[in-house]
Amino acid sequence: MTRLGFTGDVMLGRLVDEHQRRRAVDAVWGDVLDRLRALDGLLVNLECCLSTRGEPWRRTYRPFHFRADPDWAVPALEAAGVDYASLANNHVLDYGRTALRDTLAHLDDAGIAHAGAGEDEDAARDPAVVDVDGCEVAVVSFTDNTPEYAAGPDAPGTAHVEFDAESEATRRVVGRTLARVRDRDPDLLVASLHWGPNMRTEPTDAFQGFARWLADAGVDVVHGHSAHVFQGVEVLDGTLVLYDAGDFVDDYAVDGDLRNDRSFCFEVRVDDGPVELRLLPTEIDDYAVHRARGPAADWSRERMCDLSNAFGTTFERDGEELVLSL
Repeated sequence: MTRLGFTGDVMLGRLVDEHQRRRAVDAVWGDVLDRLRALDGLLVNLECCLSTRGEPWRRTYRPFHFRADPDWAVPALEAAGVDYASLANNHVLDYGRTALRDTLAHLDDAGIAHAGAGEDEDAARDPAVVDVDGCEVAVVSFTDNTPEYAAGPDAPGTAHVEFDAESEATRRVVGRTLARVRDRDPDLLVASLHWGPNMRTEPTDAFQGFARWLADAGVDVVHGHSAHVFQGVEVLDGTLVLYDAGDFVDDYAVDGDLRNDRSFCFEVRVDDGPVELRLLPTEIDDYAVHRARGPAADWSRERMCDLSNAFGTTFERDGEELVLSL
């Protein structure tokens, strides 16, 4: 049995970066650190660049720019045991091509696999393959955010598509990447997707249709992120769909109703495909992630059950965790 962890957005810039300069490298993971280290593999969406160079993007309006000092951020990722980072998102080019290239180089030097951004559109669309204790995990990564960050034939950037299963162009682009991965016959195929706007509590019909298309194409786990709030879980003929994993760590203002500071560590247990999903409630405090307890954990568990019931998904309770057998 292989235990894989999936998280939502890991944004290590701005105030997180400032606080980390005054505390231990692994402090950003709070009391979740031991749980992360106990996993066999950990996959995250890295919602910032790893660089101290570059200039803020000014070609189009961007209200926020996120980057973290690699001197602490890379050791922090290593301390948590991060094996893979998705880069197809709306912040990896916040400080331009120089910072993007720094990010790629720092992840490569640390042995952290990545997908979703690269020197050109072919490189950005390249899948990542990670060996997790003998379990070969292949990941493809795409985003529909920030089209101005999209890689071109000769320009660095992200793997950008519109998530519409009816789009011939989307099926062609994503299908080619999936075909390359299937040729390797990995033990687990993951699609890590940064899709949709912020603070959306439910996936659109188009996203649900695209998840169905991915399931039919052989994807085992859909790892969604972008909304800053977690969404429900669906199982499509054995394919596990995490529509949005929410935020794992950041410095964002908190919406008192939507509670974008609360989410989960999503643990997928794999044995010839996904067999179980376990959700540990988490909460962001003091620019670090912690286990959620008491009313905060109750709120997250109840909300996840309500959101997932809409897809016919029912969780059991095991101590502080929610459990779904597949």
